Amino acid sequence: MAPGTLTDLLKLSPGERAELAIALWESLDDAQRDAELALTPEQTAELDRRLDDHLANPGNAVPWDEVRRKLTDKA
Repeated sequence: MAPGTLTDLLKLSPGERAELAIALWESLDDAQRDAELALTPEQTAELDRRLDDHLANPGNAVPWDEVRRKLTDKA
């Protein structure tokens, strides 16, 4: 990326930046997206562990609204 390009792009409005991000994402083909989103074996194992824990203990889940409220209160 040319020097200053990112700085210039960050000056775009939020809507323009979002539109650009979508256009860039959509410029990738399925294989490129899959390659960028590939999980490591460690990440896959951790997700599997969390899913197993949730299935075994569904009552331990915390609703997203509560998580968001706690995060907002800390900020």
